[in-house]
Amino acid sequence: MSTPDDTIRFSVSLPRPLLDELDRRVVGKGYASRSELVRDLIRERLVEDAWERGDEEVAGVLTIVYDHHQRELTQHILEVQHQEYVHVVASTHVHIDHHNCLETIILRGLPTQIERLSLEIGGLKGVRFSALTRTSRLGH
Repeated sequence: MSTPDDTIRFSVSLPRPLLDELDRRVVGKGYASRSELVRDLIRERLVEDAWERGDEEVAGVLTIVYDHHQRELTQHILEVQHQEYVHVVASTHVHIDHHNCLETIILRGLPTQIERLSLEIGGLKGVRFSALTRTSRLGH
């Protein structure tokens, strides 16, 4: 009987150009083996699928850089975070320089809810950079 932690070996046939590209990525991204890269690619696809289905809770990290001198911007960012449809797990705030702050906001909720919050905050006047990193429960 197998357990979720069992590792199964299987063969994959690839055209030479695709295998060469795979090997370039293994080396270029510092992977120890082809298997490690392929595992990461599969995990990435599973996360994408969970976000596309949209029917289960996922998590994300919203990274923003903003001008903390922009009038009432900090208050607007907090107001968006207090909306009920997304759970803010944690946030960090770092002063980059005299004008700019970097904030990471860890979020949990349905994909559409997290994306809506991300777009709301990213669209506020004074937000200079906004990027959402998506993840989900992989169990692997």
